[in-house]
Amino acid sequence: MALYAIGDLHLSLSVNKPMDIFGPSWVNHTRRLEEAFSQLEEGDLTVLCGDTSWGIDFGESLADFQFIDRLPGKKLILKGNHDYWWNTAAKMKRFFAENGITTIDILHNNCHFYGEFALCGTRGWFYEEEQSGHNEKVLNREVMRLEASLRAAEERPILAFLHYPPLYTGYRCPEIIQKLEEYRVRQCFYGHLHGPTHKRAIEGTLGDVEYSLVSADYLQFVPISSFFSLGWNHAPRHRDSRFSRRSFYRNIFTFSPF
Repeated sequence: MALYAIGDLHLSLSVNKPMDIFGPSWVNHTRRLEEAFSQLEEGDLTVLCGDTSWGIDFGESLADFQFIDRLPGKKLILKGNHDYWWNTAAKMKRFFAENGITTIDILHNNCHFYGEFALCGTRGWFYEEEQSGHNEKVLNREVMRLEASLRAAEERPILAFLHYPPLYTGYRCPEIIQKLEEYRVRQCFYGHLHGPTHKRAIEGTLGDVEYSLVSADYLQFVPISSFFSLGWNHAPRHRDSRFSRRSFYRNIFTFSPF
């Protein structure tokens, strides 16, 4: 069993939202995702870090989730800023059950255990907005959701998954970062950044947390193994060596969860 992460699939199988209008890197991205996931095994788990479907409700997103369900392995999904279909956990679970979708679960106000690790997460804070008025309420709510997820880890080592980057060239979200450090998160994966903004991403270890960008176009639509550098000498360390990470993603962070 192995653990992977990728975000921002931006699927639109039943709505008119072609992603190739955003540049050649998105051409045939659905097929490329399918090819990459074909290398995974049924026992693997992939965390999808938000912006999964362009559908605005369950009906429009159904084809996208059926596509995801057919991909090998289990998947955990969290909310992104474009996931307009998102609803209560009870309604989403019922929607999956009614449509025979069996490989997708939700990471929201909870955490999931993977072997000795706790997988925690939430959408995070919209770093492009000012922290005042209504936006301050949204920020505080996301911090509370993150802490609820982290607290549920029950002293296990934590891997955190966000949609929004908690840090960015010229910006930090101290409230989010404080919680990551307070709960001693080993590694934090985030998405949301695309195209030219990739160069403004911050990756590597700051404090005691290692940060990794996992937007699908940044990873060339290949999910990466979730790993952290502390104590894992076999994991590629160079943050610019994304091709190396993809080449070795079958054996970077693989172990029995039981």
